[in-house]
Amino acid sequence: MPKFSITVNGADAQVDAPDDMPLLWALRDLMGLTGSKYGCGIGQCGACTVHLNGAPVRSCLLPVGQVSGQAITTIEGLADGDALHALQQAWIEKDVAQCGYCQSGQIMSAAALLQSNPEPTDADIDAAMAGNYCRCGTYIRIREAIHAAAMSVDAAAAK
Repeated sequence: MPKFSITVNGADAQVDAPDDMPLLWALRDLMGLTGSKYGCGIGQCGACTVHLNGAPVRSCLLPVGQVSGQAITTIEGLADGDALHALQQAWIEKDVAQCGYCQSGQIMSAAALLQSNPEPTDADIDAAMAGNYCRCGTYIRIREAIHAAAMSVDAAAAK
């Protein structure tokens, strides 16, 4: 079985896995990072979203053999130690989660949006989040949380 070198949440890791194993299973089953969820398995729901070199990707479709030597960030790596990421804090404050299953993918997609567009409009948010499904239908609160996180990041940067 091949051994792949990847950087996950800032730490170098060796993963012994078949090269066609989906990154999602390598993260969950081999590395114990269970925040990213299996939803549909065909890259349509967004529950498995992680960042690959800063860009959101569906880890259920991405073979681990294609990410060797690259940087992966999961929901577990979004916070800075005990300090939650602005989006994680906004998710709590806006009471976004109901069942919570889709939330890690939602937050990872939102984090990529704010990285590229720190002051998104409703239309920007809707476009960026279109591939992430929430069966509970908390889309209005998701949008509110993204706006709140954007404002808190702006406020922190101004200090």
